[in-house]
Amino acid sequence: MFLNIDRHDQQKTAIKDDSGYSLTYGDILSTVRELDEMSLGRCIIFSLCSNTAGSLVGYLAFENNRQVPLLLSSSLDQELRTNLEDAYHPSYYWAPEEKRAQLEGEEVYRKYGYVLLKTGYDPYPLNDQLSMLLTTSGSTGSPKLVRHKYGNLEANAENVAKVFDWSENEIGICDLPMNYTMGLNVINSHLFRGASVLMVKANLMDPDFWSFIKENRGTSFCGVPFSYEIMRRVGFDKMELPDLHTLAEGGGKLTDKMFRWIASYCKDHKKRFCATFGTSETSARMAFLDPELALEKIGSIGKAIPNGELFLLDEAKTDDGCVSGELGYRGPNVTMGYALSREDLLKGDEFCGEYHTGDIAKRDQDGYYYIIGRKGRFLKLFGLRVSLDETERILKTKYPKSDCVCTGDDKKMTVFTTDPSIKDELIPFISKKTNLHNSAFRVLVIDEIPRNDYGKVKFSALKELAEK
Repeated sequence: MFLNIDRHDQQKTAIKDDSGYSLTYGDILSTVRELDEMSLGRCIIFSLCSNTAGSLVGYLAFENNRQVPLLLSSSLDQELRTNLEDAYHPSYYWAPEEKRAQLEGEEVYRKYGYVLLKTGYDPYPLNDQLSMLLTTSGSTGSPKLVRHKYGNLEANAENVAKVFDWSENEIGICDLPMNYTMGLNVINSHLFRGASVLMVKANLMDPDFWSFIKENRGTSFCGVPFSYEIMRRVGFDKMELPDLHTLAEGGGKLTDKMFRWIASYCKDHKKRFCATFGTSETSARMAFLDPELALEKIGSIGKAIPNGELFLLDEAKTDDGCVSGELGYRGPNVTMGYALSREDLLKGDEFCGEYHTGDIAKRDQDGYYYIIGRKGRFLKLFGLRVSLDETERILKTKYPKSDCVCTGDDKKMTVFTTDPSIKDELIPFISKKTNLHNSAFRVLVIDEIPRNDYGKVKFSALKELAEK
């Protein structure tokens, strides 16, 4: 059975959410079997996800019963959801009860605050190995999906559980959306071990979030860089959380200053900080830094997880004696490829166990990897190659309390900031740092940097603002 659900202690709490539901492994198994007896067949199911027990148990049932769920945010804009529906013709929706009025279809099942709706779309042929679909674009509603095959999620859950040394006594905190690959891996890697998962809808700035995980003795937390920025603002390092022993990070690059802050906090409080790295295309995590080395290898993503291999494409030596190139990965968690339409769901495995990330990384002399940029995050200004990621890091170091994001083209770099007090300083500062003329830059002050549900910058929205 998927994630060995039937082999764990059936009386043990598997899922508890902050909406009031608490499910044992036996409850999950019962629901999986009830849905199996409905003979839904092999079809596409749009699962509108929230961090709740009902959302999670549906995903577990569909994976086990060989339906193919597309995990989407329950808050996805209705027009964008309709665009996806037109592209992929789901046979069913698994949705929160409160979304029922917004969706057409016949209700055929209801449990734990969720309803299963039959849409009227007929099933169509799918590749036999296709197991799950995730979006590549967060909340934009793009039809481009990542195609997972059977074994991807299980392999990553097992290898991540191994490298984190999870046991059945863990109580993992899922604060990241479960339709986000990193949030899903938190769930999978804990349930694989027979541990418990806390599903939290409250956000990190809400005191209820911290009350819930403290009351329920959460032991491990995973955040993206934006999560840790919020935690620092709300005084996380002053909180009393005696059961929380593991802090993990993924989903983007922390600044060295933030990395050092978390690692130092963990060392001082006898906790461990685990930097990781992964992508949807690799079913989440592909790299892990030994927490014992967190302060020695500031900014590193570590080495490959068990049964995986990291490598660099087009290697080139750097000035500091390291080697850089595009980061690649091989392992059993590499997915099948992409889909742009329902016809693509018949395609076989195009990645064949190897994925080229598009991230530029360096490998130090000890074999540890560091992300230093994206292939597409470079401009050529006045004939000189300029990294947008590096420019953002320079700005973050200079203005740690200000939110700045860089975009642009080979004619001009645009710096977006939410802090009008530094507007006049930015161009002279960047010009000096990059040794480029002031005319290569412009600054736009906006109220808020647009981000998706996972805290990642929505560059398409910034492009629209820049063109106005």
